[in-house]
Amino acid sequence: MASLTVRNLSEETHRALRVRAARHGRSTEAEVRAILEETVRPPRRLKIGSELHRIAAEIGSMDDLETSLPRSRFKGEDFA
Repeated sequence: MASLTVRNLSEETHRALRVRAARHGRSTEAEVRAILEETVRPPRRLKIGSELHRIAAEIGSMDDLETSLPRSRFKGEDFA
């Protein structure tokens, strides 16, 4: 896991973090982690498989998809 040091944090901000952490029943460090997670991570992560399925449904299918690799190199399950 990565770590982060925050310098020059005002006393007022530090005090607000401690109060907020106490309201949520966690340490100040855990509160900062929660704030960072909520702020920088998207609420709905893009899942590539789901997105490919959505695109395929939108265009009808991907059976005619052209690739630079021969289809014989693709190995996958046949769900038909």
